[in-house]
Amino acid sequence: MTLGELKRHGDFGIGTFDRLDGEMILYQGVVYQIRADGRAVTPPDQLTTPFAAVTRFQPERNITLSGPNTYADVRRLIDQAVPNQNIFAAVLITGDFAAMHTRSVPAQNKPYRPLAEVTRTQPEFHLQNVTGTVVGFRLPPYVKGLNVPGYHLHFLSADMTCGGHILDFQMGAGQISLGTAHQFRMLLPNPHGGFAAADLSRER
Repeated sequence: MTLGELKRHGDFGIGTFDRLDGEMILYQGVVYQIRADGRAVTPPDQLTTPFAAVTRFQPERNITLSGPNTYADVRRLIDQAVPNQNIFAAVLITGDFAAMHTRSVPAQNKPYRPLAEVTRTQPEFHLQNVTGTVVGFRLPPYVKGLNVPGYHLHFLSADMTCGGHILDFQMGAGQISLGTAHQFRMLLPNPHGGFAAADLSRER
């Protein structure tokens, strides 16, 4: 669907763009595209996406961070705040990051390679002493194949110039805001074309 239509379904989320052309962040109703060189741009509403997970973000819990925290530390704090692993948790983190390790992917051409092959040669970025925002979800185990079980988070710098899919980070002061959802709606692609012909019974 187009990004304009996607934004009618939510104001917060993550995804990608057609041909896997970079990482998507939807934050405060604005879509950002992290290109393969790590730069962030704001794409037009006419651009289309084959995959995104979005919601209307309504924070229910807030956690204030004061000291050094690793990515693992932050995940433990979220798991303690939302111990039910079988529901969806929207995650918003803002703060100062001593180190932020991200990646993006370049646009692909047919015949499309599996994502696992594409990410073997993915461009990775090591940002230091950057302030920014983390957007994403902690997803239940049973969504495997539909999304990424566990933590799926993307980063956008405060100056909105760079970011990507998060691989690791170290942060100092900041805040975590969490919202939960007990239901989800999945919209499938147009019944014609590549999706209809894809063999989704194979382990991918």
